[in-house]
Amino acid sequence: MHYVGFAELAAAVSNAGGLGIITGLTQKTPELLAGEIARCRDLTDKPFGVNLTFLPSFSAPPYPEYIAAIREGGITVVETAGRSPEPYMPALKAAGIKVIHKCTSVRHSLKAEQIGCDAVSVDGFECGGHPGEDDMPNMILLPRAAEELKIPFVASGGMADARSLVAALALGAAGINMGTRFIATKEAPVHQNVKDAIVRASELDTRLVMRALRNTERVLNNAGVERLIEIEREKGASLVIADILDEVAGIYPRVMIDGDMDAGAWSCGMVAGLINDIPSVKQLIDRIMQDAERLIRERLLGLLDGAAPEPKRAVA
Repeated sequence: MHYVGFAELAAAVSNAGGLGIITGLTQKTPELLAGEIARCRDLTDKPFGVNLTFLPSFSAPPYPEYIAAIREGGITVVETAGRSPEPYMPALKAAGIKVIHKCTSVRHSLKAEQIGCDAVSVDGFECGGHPGEDDMPNMILLPRAAEELKIPFVASGGMADARSLVAALALGAAGINMGTRFIATKEAPVHQNVKDAIVRASELDTRLVMRALRNTERVLNNAGVERLIEIEREKGASLVIADILDEVAGIYPRVMIDGDMDAGAWSCGMVAGLINDIPSVKQLIDRIMQDAERLIRERLLGLLDGAAPEPKRAVA
């Protein structure tokens, strides 16, 4: 949600009954993050959180200062991603902050539980952004997480509507985490071209890039991504990040602010195939909750009392 998770969207999600998240590192300094937190406070009196993505040490921002801004801003929930948050857990826990770590495997989820995370966001292979290297879809990953974890988890990747929510609950999750779906909302502070591109896209329109670097990212296909894939094809196993820098560095402002849809690689989930409109955040969340209740009451409970049509049986 780089250059998407600003105060406007976080506040809209929280006001509608979800947990809005500010993307911390979109704010270039801790001081700017403090200002964005204050701006969000002006837009909602509901709880909201901050995402803090931990990058490799050679490019690490001043994380202790970012954590101080989060603490001083009264934030009580932080979503961590990227590298392990273990070095920063003492500071986060001392501030009374609940930590939700994003994981793409059961083993990483168990490690997050071991180091004291309060919950995890389990990201299946369908997700936009970085799905890890195991290629494990949520129909397998979520029930495996439910079997192993003692802490709660939310489902991420492929989540867009009431069907996603009901399925995730059935597979053991405590809720769902949505990224791509929230970009295609009225309050998302991105160029209209981005929202329109997501609505137009099908589930076949994402690509996986940077696999050779073991930094796999799922992105929406465009001319820049096609250039990137061609370079990857030519370089093969000798690929280094410098070879594709023009297609991955500094792309988000050009896409999200300027609306240049061919600039390069930007994260988008396969869930784009389920996104057909651009509602307000409140309309979206209300629809998900109302439709989920209807699915449970009419279809699932109906299956038990015989009121709903009998499901088709699998044929081998």
